[in-house]
Amino acid sequence: MNPRIKDVKPNSNYTLILTFTSDEVKVFDMKLYLDKGIFRELKDVSLFNSVKPFLGSIQWKNGQDLCPDTLYLESKKA
Repeated sequence: MNPRIKDVKPNSNYTLILTFTSDEVKVFDMKLYLDKGIFRELKDVSLFNSVKPFLGSIQWKNGQDLCPDTLYLESKKA
């Protein structure tokens, strides 16, 4: 099992700084998701910035979320 999210910080360029339970800090690029389904709403910066840690992953105000394994495996070291 991959580490889970314990903190998330949104950036103005639609990336997320993720801190995992392993204390690794990684960057996840959301731009690839912003033209897909419910993630389109996240182009609104205020909604994008509403991201919070949620049950080992992340979630936005309108309920969008991502698998914690996707976040870990597809992010790059900060």
